[in-house]
Amino acid sequence: MPNENSGTNTQKLQALFEAFNRHDIDAVMSFFADDCVFHGAAGSEAYGTRFEGADAISTAFSQVWAKLPDVQWRNTRHFSSGDFGLSEWLFTGTQPDGKRIEAQGCDLFKFRNGKIVSKDAYRKDRPLLDPK
Repeated sequence: MPNENSGTNTQKLQALFEAFNRHDIDAVMSFFADDCVFHGAAGSEAYGTRFEGADAISTAFSQVWAKLPDVQWRNTRHFSSGDFGLSEWLFTGTQPDGKRIEAQGCDLFKFRNGKIVSKDAYRKDRPLLDPK
């Protein structure tokens, strides 16, 4: 059942993705607790790659922006109920060789005291697209 934090958490998710699209690491990390955990969409483990703590997560996000300088999360929709949140998006970006990524995905979030303590990313496994 939604509580008084639901609207606030939904607004936070909207603002978080605006910061992701600006590639503003300080703004992005302001939404995360120091002891947060991020499970990336890819990795050798069933849960993807696990990043623990604000420093590790900040590095992981910054590396995505470095590898895909035009990366964006488009067509976002955000929902929350209590301390749980969901964001849907279309992930787009261009690799240095010109090949493009365009895949739908979502993130599942857990909040504690107004901060994100868990982010689990899920993205469609789609072949890279040829350069335009």
